[in-house]
Amino acid sequence: MKPHSIKLTIVPLFFLCWLGSSTYAADNGWVTLIDGTAGMENFTIVGDANWSAQKSAIQATEGSAASFLLTKQSYSNFSVRVEFWASDDANSGIYLRCQEPSRISDRNCYEANVFDQRPDPSFGTGAIVHIAAVDEPRPKAGDRWNIYIMTLQGDHLVVELNGKKTVDVRDSQFASGPFALQWGRGELRFRKVQVKEL
Repeated sequence: MKPHSIKLTIVPLFFLCWLGSSTYAADNGWVTLIDGTAGMENFTIVGDANWSAQKSAIQATEGSAASFLLTKQSYSNFSVRVEFWASDDANSGIYLRCQEPSRISDRNCYEANVFDQRPDPSFGTGAIVHIAAVDEPRPKAGDRWNIYIMTLQGDHLVVELNGKKTVDVRDSQFASGPFALQWGRGELRFRKVQVKEL
């Protein structure tokens, strides 16, 4: 075999291996964990919700209790961008810097809430539960596609929902940990999840 034939074989092989990787590098340091129906292998399922890849997203519609897609990696200083659709009655959230991956809660993680019908709306959609309430007029996420961007750098926590900053607070309870996507009730779809370490 001639040397240039080996090069022509190795380059396509490398390209195919790169395409088959479970995470996808994006612009400016963003790493894509979910892209449409691809990416469930980047998470550990905690709980029994019916997570599945369909409707161009990763979704859940039922379970016996709260269920999560938990990242396999831990993060300290990072931004996470999540494109999601939530039914009007949904109870969900993005749990950040989780301390007990087998027992995820809003007491051992920072929870950026998605809960339009929360009985105490001050910690509903757009808030970090128990840490930072959301001001009026309170945002709603039900029955449409939304973009959440959460940035955690040291004790500085910033949450943006659909281009509007809903939280800008300092809190030092949790320094690092994986993050998780929650299903609590209703219908949830996640069509893109990206993370960028800072």
